[in-house]
Amino acid sequence: MHDTLPLLKPTTFPGIRRNKLEILQINIGLKCNLACLHCHVNSNPYRKEKMSEETIDAVIECLKSNKFHTLDITGGAPEMHPQFNYLVETASNMGIHVIDRCNLTILEVETYEYLAEFLARNKVEIVASLPCYTEENVDEQRGKGVFNDSINGLLKLNSQGYGKSNSDLQLNLVYNPLGAYLPPPQDELENTYKQKLKSDYGIEFNKLYTLCNMPIKRFGSTLVSKNQFENYITLLKDSHNDENLNDVMCKNLVSVDWEGHVYDCDFNQMLGLNINNNNKKLHISELMTIDVNNTQIAVADHCYGCTAGQGSSCGGALN
Repeated sequence: MHDTLPLLKPTTFPGIRRNKLEILQINIGLKCNLACLHCHVNSNPYRKEKMSEETIDAVIECLKSNKFHTLDITGGAPEMHPQFNYLVETASNMGIHVIDRCNLTILEVETYEYLAEFLARNKVEIVASLPCYTEENVDEQRGKGVFNDSINGLLKLNSQGYGKSNSDLQLNLVYNPLGAYLPPPQDELENTYKQKLKSDYGIEFNKLYTLCNMPIKRFGSTLVSKNQFENYITLLKDSHNDENLNDVMCKNLVSVDWEGHVYDCDFNQMLGLNINNNNKKLHISELMTIDVNNTQIAVADHCYGCTAGQGSSCGGALN
């Protein structure tokens, strides 16, 4: 696999500083039942890296510090971690808003059939990847049979009340492009998704988030192999919108890897760019004793992926 970090630094991306921390995002492990082409963390069924019990306890202690109102759990397939349920229940009982970055197909895997009911009982917000509303496009990007499993997973979530207009159970979908181009306008695509999924499958959901593919890890390496890397970076830079700088996700979020190290965002985590550009890694156990508000955020050329066009963040388009 091609290392893209040397191609992303030095950078012309504008300097930015963090605002007040609100969201603690953790990558609980790299094991996943899928191996998607666009995956920026290189997850697959054979990865064994996972957050230790000690680190999960440190996450819980960090939540007790009242620095955060939201715990955003990613993976891999985060639900495959043996302590996922414990962490969700503990955080939920503390009054923390919990987000599960779900690939939907996990709901169809044997031994995980209980998940839809469990997530609903704990009022977990679901942010689910569905890169298209057609079988052909989804299976091309994520593997044969993934679309049908995703539809079945969505139907299970709907049966629990997720995505319904009379329910407070949030079900948000995520679109990302199939290739080296920017997402279309989020509002227009959301309307199309809602019409197609409702008419074809009776599926309802709350919002659609459009995310830009990041030129790092698996997707970045593919761009290098196809000699498309420089052209894609040029596209991101040419599409940069200064107005998006105020709302990028790293302004109110920190990201924690499976070993407990803290980064400015999930993408910096995958690149190994330490928080505040420090040479020494910061551990989550230290986060409770220091103030990272208003500190400089580590940037490189991949950051243009968050400011290009409508912008891109964990919560979708920025404008």
